[in-house]
Amino acid sequence: MSIETSATERRIRVALVFGGRSGEHEVSCATAAGVMSALDPERYEVVPVGITKDGRWVEGPSDPDTLALSQRATITDGADVLLRLDASRELVVDDVAGGVGGAARTLASVDVVLPLLHGPFGEDGTIQGLLELADIPYVGSGVLASAAGMDKIAMKILLAAAGLPVGPYVAVPPRRWATDPDGVRTAVEALGLPLFVKPARAGSSVGITRVTDLDDLDAAIEEARRHDPRILIEAGLPGREIECGVLSGHGSDAPRASMLGEVVLGDAPAGFYDYEAKYVDTDGLEMAVPAPLPDEVAEAVRAMAVEAFEAIGCEGLARVDFFVDGTSIVVNEINTMPGFTPFSMFPVMWAATGIEYPALVDELIALALERPTGLR
Repeated sequence: MSIETSATERRIRVALVFGGRSGEHEVSCATAAGVMSALDPERYEVVPVGITKDGRWVEGPSDPDTLALSQRATITDGADVLLRLDASRELVVDDVAGGVGGAARTLASVDVVLPLLHGPFGEDGTIQGLLELADIPYVGSGVLASAAGMDKIAMKILLAAAGLPVGPYVAVPPRRWATDPDGVRTAVEALGLPLFVKPARAGSSVGITRVTDLDDLDAAIEEARRHDPRILIEAGLPGREIECGVLSGHGSDAPRASMLGEVVLGDAPAGFYDYEAKYVDTDGLEMAVPAPLPDEVAEAVRAMAVEAFEAIGCEGLARVDFFVDGTSIVVNEINTMPGFTPFSMFPVMWAATGIEYPALVDELIALALERPTGLR
């Protein structure tokens, strides 16, 4: 579905919210650069809102070139932006830097928000709850699905409860590590090697360590705890890492699955698809779309991606990641706000499926505008 506007109609006012307090701040800015460039200025009025690393909402830059990942852009300053929690859908700017009660002006009354935030304080249901309170339509999943998709432990529990296959893991909430570290080590030994130690609520492979010697386990846990006190330790699984993009259907239509993608790593120094391989040293990286799989396996993966999307109540978009070993398929995780630069896997898979990047952004906005806020 595309959004049509006549010459006499007002442009759709889209607030792009990006940056944020998580370790994925720069990735979020790069995502905003891609989306900003894709939005047709004849159909959309873009209102950029940056969130600094300490959580301030400020007027963001309007030049996408300044936000590209190659610039390692961060949001550091600007006029403060406030959101009215009423039916006005207004963003208000304080024009006096640091001035309480300074001159305020209405920045915009927005039609829809595109929260291009990755990680905690953005992708985890927090901003989604804020936008629900303000009665503003927004792109992507609601509060519950966003929170569950962000927390890899909660996500695995929900996926398993829906009958979907997930790999063996050990959950390490902060009290367990503080009170019973030996019990954690014993439970982890049963998983075998290699292990992947992860912050439970982070993305873009931030804070993940591949462990091939149990003597390195404690250091890997502490590294993950620098990003999140809640830790997940997963058994390394055989097979290929296959990804699938999912979009909501319109109205009561079923969700749609994209062609499948596979990241071929080459000689990644970390031995897995870490932050450096994804965003910095990408020379040895290849995206195979469509992933070379037998037709019956590919269809099974696509069907399972839709099942996972519905199992946690996703809306709008998600990327579902799998391990595929022959005919064995295991759900690794679901990402409710996947990387969305023009070169990220989610848009690349949908482009191969027939929806190019600008049309994909149009589609997400259309889905957001047709969906009510509140209970649904």
